[in-house]
This record gives sequence, C-alpha cells and structure tokens, in this order.
Amino acid sequence: MTEDTAEMPRIPGVPTTILVAPDSFKGTLSAAEVAQSIGRGLAAAGRPVDLCPVADGGEGTLDALVLALGGELRTATVSDPLGREIEASFAIAGGMGIVETAAASGLGLVEPGERDPIAASTFGTGELILAAIGQGAEVVYLGVGGSATTDGGADAIRAIDEGGGLEGARIVILCDVRTAFERAARVFAPQKGADERQVARLTKRMNDQARRLRRDPRGVPMTGAAGGLSGGLWAQFGAELVPGAQFVLDAADFDRRMRAARAVVTGEGKLDQQSLAGKLVSEISTRARQAGVPCHAIVGTHELDPFGTRVLDLQAVLEAGTPRQISAAARRLADLL
Repeated sequence: MTEDTAEMPRIPGVPTTILVAPDSFKGTLSAAEVAQSIGRGLAAAGRPVDLCPVADGGEGTLDALVLALGGELRTATVSDPLGREIEASFAIAGGMGIVETAAASGLGLVEPGERDPIAASTFGTGELILAAIGQGAEVVYLGVGGSATTDGGADAIRAIDEGGGLEGARIVILCDVRTAFERAARVFAPQKGADERQVARLTKRMNDQARRLRRDPRGVPMTGAAGGLSGGLWAQFGAELVPGAQFVLDAADFDRRMRAARAVVTGEGKLDQQSLAGKLVSEISTRARQAGVPCHAIVGTHELDPFGTRVLDLQAVLEAGTPRQISAAARRLADLL
C-alpha cells in the first residue's frame, strides 16, 4: 500500500491537528519518546500534531507534570529499595513539589536477580518527600506507580518521622490503581518477585501494620497503590488520594487540546485487562468518547480481548515496540484519521 504523504485538505471549521497523548512503554521508552516517535510518523504523512506525553501516577509522572506545570528539576541522595545510596530527581514548581516513587523505590532500580519483595523498602521515597519540603514545597504531589515495594509505606513513614516530619506540608498521592490496602500484596507482589509464601507473609505484615496506623486503610480505594505506600501515607499523615491519570490529564489541559483535535492517538507498553481499571488509556478513551473525538492507540503488545477493546472504544489498535516501528505504525494509522 502506498503511503499518503499529501497535506490533509483544510475544511473550514474542521480540526486537522492530531493530539498525541501516550503513556510510557514501561522499562523501554519514556512517554516523551513514544510521543515523538508517533509524531514523526504522523508528520511524515502530512498530519499536524500536538504532542502531549502523559502519565497515570507511575513511571513518567515527574516528566509529564514538569512539562505541564513548569518547575525546576533537582536531585537528592536517597536510599534505593535495597538501601543503597542513589541520586534521585524531583521537581519544585513554586510551592509545589513533584516526586515520583519510581525514582527512589522503583522496580527498575533493582536487577531481576536481586529483587527481594520482603526487604524492598520505601525509605528513599520518604527521603525524597522530605527533600522537596526542604526546598520549599508546601504541597508534595507523589506519583506512586512502578514501585519494587510491598511495605505498606512503613519505611517511608519512618523516614519522614526520623527526618522531622512534614513541617505543615501536605501530600497529594497520584494513584495508578484503585486496589485497597489489604489486597496489595496479593495483586502486585508477584510482579515484584514474591512467591505464594511471601505473598501470605506480606499480607499478614500489612494487616498487622494497618492496626497500628492512626487510621485503618483497609477497604479504602486506592490505598493499595505502590504496595500500600499510598495507604500508609493516607493513614498516618492524612495524605489525599486522587486518580493519577485524571490529575495529569487535567494539568496538561488535555480536554481543551482534545476538543481542538481531529483525533487522539494514545498508547502504552501493554494493553491488557489492567488497562480497563483506571489506567491512562482508559481515561483518555473515555474522555474522547464523551467528546465525540475518535481515539486510536499504538501499544507495545495488545493482550486485551475483543470485548475489552470495544469497552475502551478504540477505533484502531496497532502494535509497535521500537521508535522506528512506532513511527511506521503512526504512518499507517494516518490513513484512518
């Protein structure tokens, strides 16, 4: 099939711009890299683009919010999930601090052969929160996806207490799942290297912890994010829990940009059942459907069944894994836009 590289005809009142709003392909490509690859393919086919890399509270949230809100990137020396010193980034934007759990306590910081779901700690995330407060943050926005941990936030709480507390600052947690605290180990610990015996041990440990916290996080939606980190901070410090995808999209002025677009192209590393549970692609496709804007996706792997794909109301789903493949897929997709 010959690619159409002609400029799109301009019809008065009909948008021509394609809004490109992907998540990262976790562990391989950042959201910005995916957006740029899609944008190159669409531009080669003569489609004007508006690049809007986004995130749902997990990996890439820091970059997405700095792009949307401005701010200055800074670094702090903190502990990684196994207690080793690393340099981790955070951002300050006025009185706001932007912190990403994955930067200090992320699964990507631990090699597969050294993963320890029992010992993995959120202490470094607590240190990173304190670093943001020390740089003037009155509100710390914490993205909690992509962690290596299932400690219920116990070590983050310890780091904050040992470091002098929040000093009047507030924490707003950007959650990428709705799972409750008591289910965190069962749902997420196997992804972090836990076997059945360890899952049972972690579940018991978190239930014991829940009884010691200032309020009980069990049964509360979103308290299980990042292995219960969100629930621990909610219970001990009154942190506010918000859906990460909604927060990031609003910060990026997504709805206005979508209404000015002919279509939306989103994407993520793996389209599967979890994509239906409040993940970014689900939020974007819902907003697009409500606004009457066609929505398409380019994903690393497509493992969602036909019914699930219809639930998301995606017009087309193309698979591509590398920047070159993503650009080629975007050129093919241009014929449908």
